[in-house]
Parts: sequence; C-alpha cells; structure tokens
Amino acid sequence: MRAYLALEDGTVYEGKGFGAEGETSGEVVFNTSLTGYQEALTDPSYTGQILTMTYTQIGNYGVNPDDVESQGVQVKGFLIRELSPLVSNFRSTEDLSHYLKRHKVLGMEGFDTRALVRKLRIQGAMRGVLTTKEAPAAELVAKARAIPKMTGQDLVRDVTPKQASAWTEGFTHPLTHYLSARKSTHKVVAIDFGMKRNIPKCLTQVGCDVTVVPGTSTAAEVLALKPEGIFLSNGPGDPAAVTYAVETIKGLLGKAPIFGICLGHQLLALALGAKTFKLKFGHRGSNQPVRNENTGRVEITCQNHGFAVDKDSLPQGVEVTHLNLNDNTVEGIRHPGHKAFSVQYHPEASAGPHDSSYLFEDFVRLIETGEMVKKKI
Repeated sequence: MRAYLALEDGTVYEGKGFGAEGETSGEVVFNTSLTGYQEALTDPSYTGQILTMTYTQIGNYGVNPDDVESQGVQVKGFLIRELSPLVSNFRSTEDLSHYLKRHKVLGMEGFDTRALVRKLRIQGAMRGVLTTKEAPAAELVAKARAIPKMTGQDLVRDVTPKQASAWTEGFTHPLTHYLSARKSTHKVVAIDFGMKRNIPKCLTQVGCDVTVVPGTSTAAEVLALKPEGIFLSNGPGDPAAVTYAVETIKGLLGKAPIFGICLGHQLLALALGAKTFKLKFGHRGSNQPVRNENTGRVEITCQNHGFAVDKDSLPQGVEVTHLNLNDNTVEGIRHPGHKAFSVQYHPEASAGPHDSSYLFEDFVRLIETGEMVKKKI
C-alpha cells in the first residue's frame, strides 16, 4: 500500500502505508525518543498533529494495554523510517500496525524521516496531508495549505472529559517504584485539559485523593469541591486560545496550592499576566535537558509542547525555576504569594526518565506546610 505525505511548502514524500487506509491532515511534528511510542501515540497533547519519530526502527516491542495514556490513539497520523517486522516483548499483546488499524489511524514507513525532520528543524513545524489515496501532488499540497494553523486553535474541548470523576489508581506494576506510596490524605482537584493517565497515578501514589474535572470547569465549580490542592494538566493546542481556562485559574489563585504541567504551566503563566508564543518546531522527546535553578542540577526530561512562556513577559512576583538548556526557554515558574508552581515538561515520566518525579512530592509538601522549596543561595 503506497502512502504520501504532502507538506505546505510543496514537498511530497512517498512511502509504504501501514495501519488504516484513507486520508488525514494536521501539523507535522517530530519526537526524539528512542522508546515510548505507545505513550506518545496516546498522549492527548498530540491532538491535531501528525507525529514523526526520529528513531529509525519503531514497533519492535509491540503495544500493550498498560502503557496507554488516554482512551485511544490521539495522533492524526504516524510517520516512521522502518516498521519492525518482529515484535518481541513479554508484555506485548498486539503489533503496532494492527493497533493503528484498529484505531483507524494512518501510518507511513519506508521514507527518509531524517530529511523530513531536518526540514522541520530548519523551517519549523508544517501543516501536512497524509494519504493512501492516489492524487496529484499539487492537489495534496493545496489541501495542506488549507489546514488551519495550530496558533489560535482551542483543542482542549476535543479531549477534556464531559463530567467529573474520582481517580483512585496509583502504581500497580511491581517494577514501578520511583515514587513511594503514601496513604491518601489530601483532597486534590485535577483540571483535565487532556491529561495523561500516569499523572493522576503519580498524584494518587504520593497521597492525593484525586477528583478529575473537565477543563471547562469554572472556578466556582472547582472550589465547591473544597480542594486542598489544585492540579492543572497537560493538553493540546494554543494556550492563548483556551481563554475560559485562564479565567478559571485567575479565580483559583490564592485559594489553594496549585501545580501545573505542560499546558497547565502555560495557562498558569497566562493567568498570572504573562504571554506565550509558538516555538519553531517544539520540544518533543524523553531526552530534553533542563536545569533546576533552585538546586543547579540538570534533569533529563520528557517533553511534548509546541508553545512556551515568554520569559520577558513574566510579571513581578513570578520566579523562573527551570530553564531548557537547548534554547534557554522557560521550563518552570512559581509564584510564592499564590503558592502556585508549574513546569513545562512531564515529571510523570511516561515515557521518559524519572529525574523530575520529586515535583509531585513538592506539591504534597506545599499542601501540608504552605512552603515553597527555598531558592538556592
């Protein structure tokens, strides 16, 4: 089965299709992780995007029901250099091609992903069309140029839950022990803008009684649950377009300790009066170096975002706690007066290293003592 990827700049790549057949479109981005393709495929933050993996061989350990991060595959399409013909892992229950086909997601292999990634790094993330249908190249390129740009898109409404629910599951796998289990003692409301499942697992693991509410919830609805702490989740799209969430967070500042991750970090910054901007090609992968400005230590982090907080726009009272060592962009902030902090990356480590898991314990400590982690002297 032939497949084609057409970009808005006029470039067309030809490869071999796998997974579902048909046609899809979205913003074409890349992820530099060596493993964790299933976690990436099911991450709601990839809504509206066609994902490219830079690692050359994908699918060699198959897929399983334990590593999903949402209800299903969230990417619009999947691009890889080579689909492994062999699946070898004791946890695997299905191969990647059949998994994508079952979820009606198109994949393409057998083309120069290195050339594609180089183009995206030089020119930036682009709109694209992925198809298994024969069509003139000019027609496919025209379709790519007609796709709405990611800037200005509110995609939270596409992935947020419709109603509130309780979350009670912590770590269940015997080899997962990077956070010590604690008895549930603190009521936390997690606002779900497209939350990965391992996040509420981490919150539960460190002793939070978690209630998940829709990303469209108002401040009054959140406060009615009498939370001891409030969590702001990751999610897709342009943070500046999610104006209702910004207004909700403004109404929550100072009412309870707040911890945000990824989109939640950007929304917290906007609520505090800062601005966000679109990165050229984003940060996506589980090998991103970040320096903790409090300790001076470097953490290797898992990331997935196309927007960032403008450091120069941060108002008085907001401190930068983490910086990206690749491009010096803001990776973490805190406001001691409001007892609020956030990070741009994913400390839940799914998939990715465990260097930053301490942030969940910092959140619990903030709830218990009201004290932020002191800045390094």
